[in-house]
Parts: sequence; structure tokens; C-alpha cells
Amino acid sequence: MLLDERLEISHRRNLEKINSFIDSSEKMKLGIMGGTFNPIHNAHLATAEFIRDKYNLDKVVFIPTGDPPHKKNVLDKKHRYNMVVLSTLKNDDFFVSDYEIFSDRGQNYTIDTLRYISKTYKNEDLYFITGSDAINQMETWKDFEENFKLAKVIGAIRPGIGMLETQENVERYRELYKADIDIVYVPSLEISSTYIRSRVKGKRSIKYLVPGRVEEYIKMYDLYGGVLR
Repeated sequence: MLLDERLEISHRRNLEKINSFIDSSEKMKLGIMGGTFNPIHNAHLATAEFIRDKYNLDKVVFIPTGDPPHKKNVLDKKHRYNMVVLSTLKNDDFFVSDYEIFSDRGQNYTIDTLRYISKTYKNEDLYFITGSDAINQMETWKDFEENFKLAKVIGAIRPGIGMLETQENVERYRELYKADIDIVYVPSLEISSTYIRSRVKGKRSIKYLVPGRVEEYIKMYDLYGGVLR
């Protein structure tokens, strides 16, 4: 099957999963996995599944950022969105939101997305999943205290991030802002998007680091400044 055909099927299936979730009358626990996904890789997917299982979440929605305020030179948002849709095709517990991708609000902030999700899925308990490095920067975010009111925050521990600093920040957020926040060690996080991009640029293999469909997509559109073989 050609990649374009697979992408069309992935978008159609993703819409079916969204509509099924919206149409459900049951109260559910919804994980929210935001990020640039530049590109999405197997550690992102493993992290989402690990936390879904640990917290008994019913679904996880991936929300690729549109115009992230804290990052520069990010790959075109539609390419990043397409790769996430391709990656989640075969998992019925995962779906992808295009809210930030097609937003006309300019820069995208976490609080705006959480407000949107809380209004769109009023009956759901929200669990916002992010990296522990982001946990350490939360006080620099727009209207950051409201994040704690809208969702339980789960910080996935990443290699190279000081565990002590993160733990201290989590305890401080709980005390100062009454935050419902946990940190979780996820062994699969040794893979990073930065590492993926550097390997592509150096014309090195990324097989088994990203889903096969993502590897094929990067090759097809010659992304990240390298030609994969």
C-alpha cells in the first residue's frame, strides 16, 4: 500500500475514533499527551501506553503543537501531525487532535489547549502528560496555576533531568498551588526527537527508533536535512 493511501486511511480511522469517544455517554479518564513530536518516536508511544496502563486511562489524545512559544525552527506542523496520525492508527486507545495544528490563534499555550479540552470533553477526568523537564519550567507558562485546576499533571522522568530538582518542584507545587501532580519514571525515554533528527541529518538509520510509517514518511518528504536509505 502506498504511503498516501495509508495516510488517508489513518486520518479516516482517527476521525472515527474521535467521534466514537465524543458519542460515548460514559464518564472516562482521558490522558492528554502534548508535544512538538518533531518527530514522534517509539518512546513517546511507549510512555503514553505506560501511563495509560498505570492510571487506568480510557483513552489518550495526542495534541501536536502548532506554533510552540518556547521552541524555534520546528518542522512544519502538518508534517508533524501526519506522522502522529500514522503512528496511532492501530491503537484504538489513542487518537489525535488537530486543535493546535489548525488554530488561528498564533502561538499555542498549554493553558489554552487545556481550556479547550475541558470544554469539549466536559464529562471526562483529565490527565495532562508531560516531560519532567517541562515540570521544572511550569511557573514560566502562561496562566500556569490554572493548569493544576483543569487536570491532574503527570511528569514522565527523562534521562539527564535531575530527579531531586523535579521532586522538589513537585512538592512545592502541591504546597503552594494545591496541585494534583505526580512524577513517573518511564524506562523507555532514552530516545529523544533531537537524537532522531541528528541521525537523519547524518544519514544514519532510525529503524526501530520510530514507527515504520514515520520512517517512511521522513524518507518520502526528505525531512530533517538528510536522505535516509
